[in-house]
Amino acid sequence: MKQIVIISGKGGTGKTVVTGAFAALAKNKVMADCDVDAADLHLLMDPAIREKHEFRSGKTAVVDKEKCVRCGKCVEVCRFSAISMTNGDFTIDPVSCEGCAFCYFACPDGAITMEENISGEWFISDTRFGPMVHARLGIAEENSGKLVSLVRKQAEELGEKKGADWVIVDGAPGIGCPVIASLSGIDCAVVVTEPTLSGLHDADRVINVAHHFQVRTNLIVNKYDLNMEMTEKIEDYCRSHQIDLIAKIPFDRAVVEAMVQGKTIIEYSEGKAGEEAARAWRAIKKSVQ
Repeated sequence: MKQIVIISGKGGTGKTVVTGAFAALAKNKVMADCDVDAADLHLLMDPAIREKHEFRSGKTAVVDKEKCVRCGKCVEVCRFSAISMTNGDFTIDPVSCEGCAFCYFACPDGAITMEENISGEWFISDTRFGPMVHARLGIAEENSGKLVSLVRKQAEELGEKKGADWVIVDGAPGIGCPVIASLSGIDCAVVVTEPTLSGLHDADRVINVAHHFQVRTNLIVNKYDLNMEMTEKIEDYCRSHQIDLIAKIPFDRAVVEAMVQGKTIIEYSEGKAGEEAARAWRAIKKSVQ
């Protein structure tokens, strides 16, 4: 079973459009949306949720009003202004609390406990292209890298159970923890960029991260024809760094129209954008097999 992740150095480059195209083209696969901070692959896949699970991570301080003697020691030691007096009782704002547990250790009467957070949810769903594992991180919650690892693990186990040939992962943008968690154990990373100076700069950063983890890397330029001069610079970059440029997808209004209808570009149109996505998929299959 081969695992492919589609990533980008910055948001908005079109990696989810590419992921959707690969999902439509690949046979016998499992999909995973690891962009848990801003998940959107479900908009193209229209999943029917089969399993729903809580994701627990981190802890928040809670005051036991029965034990609290209102000494104010917790307010003194809290550096996040998370504790305040409300109607004669000390209360803790769960959004402001960072879970450091300083107040827990400082409380002389043991009135503060640290309770585990429900930080989000993860799902196993059925789609028209096959099973999909995805997740949703709660508002103001963190540890998205841990949730990405969970989604990856569940997708891999589901793929092994079903005898899948592919796990196709929609990764997170940037170079942070979610991306690093998306890259671990991957057979091939596909970096999607756009023909701008910032696009090339950010693609270079995420390619360096992938190479640090010894992950084979390919590159796709999306909307390449909007800036031919910058596209040539990206081509020069690929040649100088021995990176395969597997597709140059042109700007195509059909891509937007497909997204509005909740379809992949492969389903919606036989135009140039779909042809380039198909060419990229053939190149990936050849490189990893």
